Amino acid sequence: MTRTSFSSPEAPRAVGPYSQAVASGDHVFLSGQTPIDPATGALVEDDVAGQARRCFDNLAAVLAAAGLTFDDVVKVNVYLTSMDDFAAMNEVYAGRFGEPYPARTTVAVAALPLGARIEIELVARKP
Repeated sequence: MTRTSFSSPEAPRAVGPYSQAVASGDHVFLSGQTPIDPATGALVEDDVAGQARRCFDNLAAVLAAAGLTFDDVVKVNVYLTSMDDFAAMNEVYAGRFGEPYPARTTVAVAALPLGARIEIELVARKP
């Protein structure tokens, strides 16, 4: 199996042994993005809506590096540290995708890196 990796300087650098995104066949798998500002390398200290916007901005940069947009996304996984943040996240999410919406899973987790309140990963398909 052949894998091709993609990365963008407009998204935070990978901080471990993983790629920002990997293509396999027609699918591109984007690693989870937390709300890190790529210009500073620091976590965005904001409410969950602001953190979600930063996650989506980071993901958009990686998608662009692969020649894709949110229109090409088929699956999204959202990780929240509190389900009390679901409605705020959902509002930001709805502003990034149109119908038909991608498939999605949203789960609550005990903790995320650097104390983030949200992490988002996704899968896109090349047209």
